[in-house]
Amino acid sequence: MKKYNIELLAPAGSMEKLKVAFNYGADACYFAGTSFGLRAFAQNFNDEELKTAVNYAHSLGKKCYITINIIAHNKDFPLLPDYIKFLDSIHVDALIVADIGIMSIIKKVAPNMPIHVSTQASITNKYTAKQFADMGATRLILARELSLEEIKEIRDYIPKEVELECFVHGAMCISYSGRCLLSNYFCGRDANHGECVQACRWDYAISRKDRTEEKFEILEDERGTYILNSKDLNMIEHLNKLADAGVTSFKIEGRMKSAYYVATVVNAYKRAFDVLQESKKEGKDYVCPKELLEELEKTSHRKYTTGFYFGSEDKEYLESSQAVQESEFVALVLEYAKNGKVLVEMRNKFKIGDTLEVISPTNTFCKAITITNILDENGNSVAVADQVQAKLYINCDYHLQPLDILRR
Repeated sequence: MKKYNIELLAPAGSMEKLKVAFNYGADACYFAGTSFGLRAFAQNFNDEELKTAVNYAHSLGKKCYITINIIAHNKDFPLLPDYIKFLDSIHVDALIVADIGIMSIIKKVAPNMPIHVSTQASITNKYTAKQFADMGATRLILARELSLEEIKEIRDYIPKEVELECFVHGAMCISYSGRCLLSNYFCGRDANHGECVQACRWDYAISRKDRTEEKFEILEDERGTYILNSKDLNMIEHLNKLADAGVTSFKIEGRMKSAYYVATVVNAYKRAFDVLQESKKEGKDYVCPKELLEELEKTSHRKYTTGFYFGSEDKEYLESSQAVQESEFVALVLEYAKNGKVLVEMRNKFKIGDTLEVISPTNTFCKAITITNILDENGNSVAVADQVQAKLYINCDYHLQPLDILRR
């Protein structure tokens, strides 16, 4: 039986996160330059960094998709043609676009550039999907408000060569496909230009229309109000259903998240996809291993939901608590040193006697290390590692590799 045609697509808010994503199994990364992307407060990439990132990805046989997915105004267009020409010249693999005006500029100045239509375009039906396909889109990133049945209907209606991409994991905006006005209204920072202040996560109170001076607190739990919040998406147990519906690219949200988040989530999904492909090959039902479900509890997240994929079956969409995280990013492995030592970069405090767990794409995944010796770069003994980004040698019985992560 043939395997699924699957791409694992990861966020990259910085060069470090891009390298981490590829190291842990992502097939492609999506990220932005310093303009025209919807994550203005991610680190993002200047022109030279974009070129370096694309070259690095291609050296690994991986792909880079660049976001130009703002909801554009007239003032956004004068500099756009030259930027698109530059991206074309460095051979990015596709541009992610939400605006048909921007799409028209791409077709004019870079006619061979693949175009992925952003989830910001709110594709919720097969007729809109077909129209974008007729306009030259090579991939459609569907709205998150679709069920599996609706996705299958879209897949059957559009040309086979046009790919479908869907989110499988991460934060979801409470507004339709992320088209939120709260941030702009309250703070003058436009979510549709990448400047969202996440006003949906603030505490709120209500008042009677005729007694506005009386405020009634909306308290859902002891930590505050989350009436506008959504839970985080998690579809790791249902990857087969998405693949059977016709999804090719499986997208993880999180360009503003940490390298630890990217490593943990990409690693879990990559391993789940390996199980999925093996199940498909052997004609067995896909069952996500329990340890991978537990892995996704170890990074910062809100309560999980399957969103809209199962229609009325899942009504648990609104959030009722703050983000939680079971584990802490302690150190990034820089290189394996001889004599049972590794060189690490400290990210959170640790000390002699601590037991740390390995995150790795290799078979050292989830192995435990008890710290018995810490040395600085000059060979001096350290009892407590408490200097962020300090480079330290620690004892280790396993052959760890660069970009492995130690957590507590």
